[in-house]
Amino acid sequence: MLVAGIDIGSITTEALLFDKDKGILGYKIVQTGADSKKSAETALENVLAYPAKQSSDISYIVATGCGRKRAAFAQQSITEITCIARGVNHLFPEARTIIDIGGQDTKVIRIDEKGRVVEFEMNDKCAAGTGRFIEVMAKALDVDLDKIGDISLHHKKDVAISSICTVFAESEVISLVSEGEVIEDIVYGIHKAIADRTMGLINRLGGVEEGVIMTGGVAKNIGVVKALENILGTQLKIHVEPQIVGALGAAILALEKV
Repeated sequence: MLVAGIDIGSITTEALLFDKDKGILGYKIVQTGADSKKSAETALENVLAYPAKQSSDISYIVATGCGRKRAAFAQQSITEITCIARGVNHLFPEARTIIDIGGQDTKVIRIDEKGRVVEFEMNDKCAAGTGRFIEVMAKALDVDLDKIGDISLHHKKDVAISSICTVFAESEVISLVSEGEVIEDIVYGIHKAIADRTMGLINRLGGVEEGVIMTGGVAKNIGVVKALENILGTQLKIHVEPQIVGALGAAILALEKV
């Protein structure tokens, strides 16, 4: 039995095929762009091409993410909080705390042994501490976004970024450059600022439980990962492709529906 999960985010859209017996058959990540409806359709078409399947082969589709309502072909839409929790539970059954940092928001989710959401905190009112925040800072520093994480690992001192607003933080970063601070130290300060902001959400939940998992596109940024690990005092577990966890959870929920 074949099902699919579609996660339509602000920056990327993920489509994942899941088979009852074989597990994950494939996934595709595309840029969301200005038309989230089109990106969802494209992602699904692309993921179907690899196993040579047709849309008619799919028994059920669940959409999630901020643009989930735009996936008209999906039989159901479910919040990303629920889908991320179920996806993590499938990959890491021991997980109890999830840190998800995506393009436009940061979420800290506490789950039980069955992948059900116990409680969560979410920052969705400001881009600070999200993937968008990193994009803006990388542009201000004229640094390749894919390399910014590695750069911070070579820092020599702790440079603080005090502004929590993306606009003000960008001005602060530019000022630090003009003052002669080296790029590695500034980038480290950016990543630490993200970690500190995330810790604010974690503290609202009363801290973390053992088995801390990180998901979302920012989990690919080793600088943010290391900054979080330093503050938490524990190693974060990350799937080989942390961006598909929400789509995976959506697919698992789709399988349960049928």
